[in-house]
Amino acid sequence: MKNLFIVCAFMMLFGSLAYGQKKMTVEQTLMNIEQEFADAVVKNDMSVFEKYVADNGTFTDPGGTVMNKAQTIAMFKSGELKIESSKIDDMKVKVFGKTVIVSYRTTDKGTFKGRDISGQVRWTETFIKMDGKWMMVASQGTPVMQQ
Repeated sequence: MKNLFIVCAFMMLFGSLAYGQKKMTVEQTLMNIEQEFADAVVKNDMSVFEKYVADNGTFTDPGGTVMNKAQTIAMFKSGELKIESSKIDDMKVKVFGKTVIVSYRTTDKGTFKGRDISGQVRWTETFIKMDGKWMMVASQGTPVMQQ
């Protein structure tokens, strides 16, 4: 009888702990994905792009150049674009069903074709849920002008 009581007590304790844990919200999920992107560009790890960017995704960089997924990955792999650090802040996530708009600011240190591009950039990115997975379909970066 004593063993049955102990088993029931453990089940209630661990069952209530598991019940108290909630699934990660869409907002938290997208914030984590964006942080993965920021970490990946610093490490020059394009596997994150392969994982979260739709094959027909479009990127507009802070200089106004429009690229597809393959061109963006190639720019990093070639070493033309090197990001030493990228810090995200002021992130907002707006959910519209299976579409999410994420906006945030980065403070970056890096070079493009050997030229310093360090500074702040405002990003707006669109994600769509495809086959149960959030995929980026568009990204737009705008340089923040210094006052």
